[in-house]
Amino acid sequence: MNAWTEQTMAAPKRNVIATSLQRFGLERDRMRSALARAAGITGTDLDALEHLEADGPLTQRQLGDRLSLTSGAITMLVDRLERQGWVGRHPHPSDRRAVLIELTLETRDGVPAGLEEYHARIDALTRQVPREHREAVRSFLEAAAEASSRATDELGRPPTQT
Repeated sequence: MNAWTEQTMAAPKRNVIATSLQRFGLERDRMRSALARAAGITGTDLDALEHLEADGPLTQRQLGDRLSLTSGAITMLVDRLERQGWVGRHPHPSDRRAVLIELTLETRDGVPAGLEEYHARIDALTRQVPREHREAVRSFLEAAAEASSRATDELGRPPTQT
C-alpha cells in the first residue's frame, strides 16, 4: 500500500471514489504538463489539440467555447498552432463564413512515444474491467464529465447581484 492509499483508507468520511477520481485528474494534469513541455507548447495549446483529437474538426468559435477563450485569444492560439504545423484551416462544407480547424496528418501520426505508452496502459486497464461492470463505469465517467461541464458553465456566468 502506498501513502496515498493509506491516507485515503484512514479518512472514512471521505468518498474514496471521488478521492480516486481527483487523484486521477491530478496525475493526468501532471502528465499533460510534461507532454506540453516536451512538445514545446502551452497547456492551453494541448487542450485545443485534445479537443480536436476527441471531436474532430471544429470552427474557431466552437474551439474557443470549449476552451473558454475570447475570439481574439482563440485566433492567436490557432495562428500559433498553425505556424507550428499542429493544425490546419479548411473551408467549412456548409457555412461559407466559417473555417474548420483540424489536426494535421503529421500531428495525428506524430504521437510522442510516452503518450502512446500512456494510451496503451489506459486501454489495457479498460480491458481489465469485467464486462458486467463496464456500463456502470462508463455511465459514472460520463456523469462526472457532465458535472464538470455544468460546473464550468456555472463558473463562467457573471455573479448575480444581491
